[in-house]
Amino acid sequence: MSKPAILCVDDQREVLAALVKDLDPLSAYFHLIDCESAEEALGVLDDLHTGGEPVALIISDHVMPGTSGVELLTKVRGDDRFSRVRMLLLTGLATHDDTIRAINEARIDSYVAKPWQPEDLLAVVKKLITGHLLDADPDGYQKYMDVIDQDVMLDRLRQRGAPNVN
Repeated sequence: MSKPAILCVDDQREVLAALVKDLDPLSAYFHLIDCESAEEALGVLDDLHTGGEPVALIISDHVMPGTSGVELLTKVRGDDRFSRVRMLLLTGLATHDDTIRAINEARIDSYVAKPWQPEDLLAVVKKLITGHLLDADPDGYQKYMDVIDQDVMLDRLRQRGAPNVN
């Protein structure tokens, strides 16, 4: 099976490059894919699905020409092919109403404001991908031990009735 994908979407090339650079510690385990528009991202998602390649996470900027990040994530959330994909909205310009819409319509899993701190972004991403991995293959997380969030994993194991691990 191929590496799960993390899809990064931002219309500003320099922001996209910084995002991919900050996620590089995950590149041994995840296929980092960058897209400069929502339309491009939708095409890539179709291609990944057709090729049988899993998608773990979509990180999207909110304010983009054409289709916004919230519109993109809402569309993806409504597509059963991507029901387990985690979603993170990344923006510096969203209003309170935009954030509420993202939560209610796209059911985003997290929100990170620009400019971000690389270690904070990586921590949020690790939590999200851990949730995805445990949902997609509850017993297959062992090969990702170097990059998953230990607290999320332990909480999930406790929920499954595993012995108390302290």
